[in-house]
Amino acid sequence: MSDTADIRYAPQALRDFAKALFTAAGVEEAKAAAIAYYLVEADLMGHSTHGLALAAWYLQSVADGIMKCDGMPEIISDRGPAVAWRGQRLPGAWLTSEAVKLACERAERFGTATITIADSHHIGCLAAYLPIATERGYMVSFASSSPSGAQVAPFGGRKGVYTPNPVAHGIPTPGDPILIDISASITTVNMAQRLVRDGRQYEHDWLMDAEGNPSRDPRVLESGGTLLPTGGLDHGQKGYGMALHVEAFTQGLAGYGRADAPKGTNAAVTVQVFDPQAFGGRDDFLRQTGWLADACHDNPPRPGVNRVRLPGENGLARKRAAISDGVQLFAGIIDSLRPPAERLCVAMPDAL
Repeated sequence: MSDTADIRYAPQALRDFAKALFTAAGVEEAKAAAIAYYLVEADLMGHSTHGLALAAWYLQSVADGIMKCDGMPEIISDRGPAVAWRGQRLPGAWLTSEAVKLACERAERFGTATITIADSHHIGCLAAYLPIATERGYMVSFASSSPSGAQVAPFGGRKGVYTPNPVAHGIPTPGDPILIDISASITTVNMAQRLVRDGRQYEHDWLMDAEGNPSRDPRVLESGGTLLPTGGLDHGQKGYGMALHVEAFTQGLAGYGRADAPKGTNAAVTVQVFDPQAFGGRDDFLRQTGWLADACHDNPPRPGVNRVRLPGENGLARKRAAISDGVQLFAGIIDSLRPPAERLCVAMPDAL
């Protein structure tokens, strides 16, 4: 049965299926469970290019020996609120979620904590990890880069130097948290690859071909083209500056990155967690963020906009609906997992 718009799956069924796939592929159980949980979490929130759409690629990474299946990160430094790990190319979902949990534990003691991870495998959707901290009332910030990728050119240039370099922030409020997940490029490599598979183009000039001309054809990435930085040809210095900070914030602080010319899929990650109680106090923190959330919600919408939303609001609404009514996966995702499921003797998930 191919995936269509009216087929839904129970979230836990998808997590069990994904965990079974990675366990059968040889990934240690706890790490397989983390991969499954955070890939499905991305789909629940509507980040369909960074959910189970990544699973077949991850499984191939396991088969090729690029993703390490078991073990622990190397501790490069641990000064209490400042920790550095070498990730040993372990699953990014497990490394990142463990880093956030540790940062929360350290923030409870020190008020804040920063953890860097060098040489992780791909980490997926940053927004999926934010609730680990916000559900405890902590504010959290992430940044991620891939030292082996180079799909974005520096502003004014034509040749790719760095990756989309996403950042994410989780901000507790008296209601739902604000969940921000943005990148230093207008679009992502995964979205470009999806458009190529679907035979579609972007609706705007979000790319640049190898000669430096704006383009909406995702295939230009196959011949030396690049993703435009956030702000595009007009104000791309904004995304450029953001990307440079992410490079230093992740690879620089981790002490490992592009200067070491790593090969294969890898990621550098930095996680920061803040306990508001250690600063101006939790109640006053929520008073400020609550005021800001209300001011945005109450802002008069411009023509064509129904209401002003906060970042993450749609994702949380999608997640609640998916938990209640089941998950609709983007077309092709389930079909992409049939070959590895057959090879690994794992039963496909039942639809609702």
